[in-house]
Amino acid sequence: MRNLIIAIDGPAGAGKSTISRLISKKLGINYIDTGAMYRALTLKCISEGVDISQTDKVIELCKNVEIDFIDNSIYLDGENVDNKIRSSEINLNVSNVAKIKEVREMMVKKQREIGMRSDVILDGRDVGTHIFPNTKFKFFLNASPEERGRRRYEEIKDKEKNITLKEIISGIKRRDDIDSSREVSPLVKAGDAHEIDSTNMSIEEVVDYIVNEVKINSKIGD
Repeated sequence: MRNLIIAIDGPAGAGKSTISRLISKKLGINYIDTGAMYRALTLKCISEGVDISQTDKVIELCKNVEIDFIDNSIYLDGENVDNKIRSSEINLNVSNVAKIKEVREMMVKKQREIGMRSDVILDGRDVGTHIFPNTKFKFFLNASPEERGRRRYEEIKDKEKNITLKEIISGIKRRDDIDSSREVSPLVKAGDAHEIDSTNMSIEEVVDYIVNEVKINSKIGD
């Protein structure tokens, strides 16, 4: 690979998106939120009234949907859906969309195409193990389910008044089970990834750690 590719993997609510966006700004590289692509497809399914349990219909929808990144934002059929894909309804359904083999194959192909255009940072569940297994910059970001639930609750509590912290923590644990046990590209830490437990770390500390590691081992900042 000629361009810089940074892989950030980890479970739901670990702060991958926030941290990746900040790193992309600090290093001046593009950011691809792979999970947002599955969220966008989930949003499309819900908007179209497609039952996510009907795999064939989800696959067909995926074949005909346009999902792309423009200026580090996710676009669904030409519309910026950065905010729409962060609802609790999407949170509860996205893992069941993402575990569909044919959907993942189509998304991974798209992610690789985008990732080869320029220097990028990508986050998701299988970036370092499956999408770009040969990149030397792999990080696995984790935190306790309770801390991840607290962070997500703080993120959405003002928009979704009826959601409780207990419900969010339960949903995160359920997503962990689905993501870790699915047959296709399950959530696992790459053997050569740097694992970061951010339970007691600030966002800035995690960002600085990753940026320093990349700068030390690449030509960035020379």
